[in-house]
Amino acid sequence: MSAMSVITKILATLVGLEFLYIMYLESVMTTSATTSKLFGMSQEELKRPSVNALFKNQGIYNGLIGCLVFIAVMVFASKAAVMVLMGYIILVAIYGSVTVDTSIWWKQGGLAILTLLSGLF
Repeated sequence: MSAMSVITKILATLVGLEFLYIMYLESVMTTSATTSKLFGMSQEELKRPSVNALFKNQGIYNGLIGCLVFIAVMVFASKAAVMVLMGYIILVAIYGSVTVDTSIWWKQGGLAILTLLSGLF
């Protein structure tokens, strides 16, 4: 596989930042108005211990995905690894759009789709 273009690196870095932001909302700002609005849940629901724990756990998962994207781009400079991670993110976004909310497709998968496409050309 050829070297990554600057555009692919920038887009992948933005995907990594997006996932760190999701982690921040889910794990740190779990009960905030922003998290409530983004996930379409009331702040009261987010304060429920079971929901709060699930959000924090999901946030760690999303943060680690973001870190893996950064490692693939900046440490290994691996186009193959970036493409695999983008494919994974897109598949998870498809699953989320089918099982939870169709907007997940664009919210979580949109930038990853652009990154994957930029890496193919």
